[in-house]
Amino acid sequence: MKKLVILSVILFLILIILLAFLIAKPEKDLDLYTHTKAICNETNYCQDYQISCNSKGIIMSTPITGAAVQFPENWKDPRNENEKKLC
Repeated sequence: MKKLVILSVILFLILIILLAFLIAKPEKDLDLYTHTKAICNETNYCQDYQISCNSKGIIMSTPITGAAVQFPENWKDPRNENEKKLC
């Protein structure tokens, strides 16, 4: 009988610890995402960037080496304003 009580207490403690880990998982990591986007300047030079975002905005943007193009002077970016947003 004593062994059954000890085993029950140990199992109960394990269950409590598992539930605590599940509940305490940080929510800030849940809204983190990364994507790539071309960013163009006023001279139509466009560089691809890897952009990391969360619900508050940009966390980091890193240029991708070798992923750039210089468009002609009369070129117009075909993306609308929503597509130009970074996050």
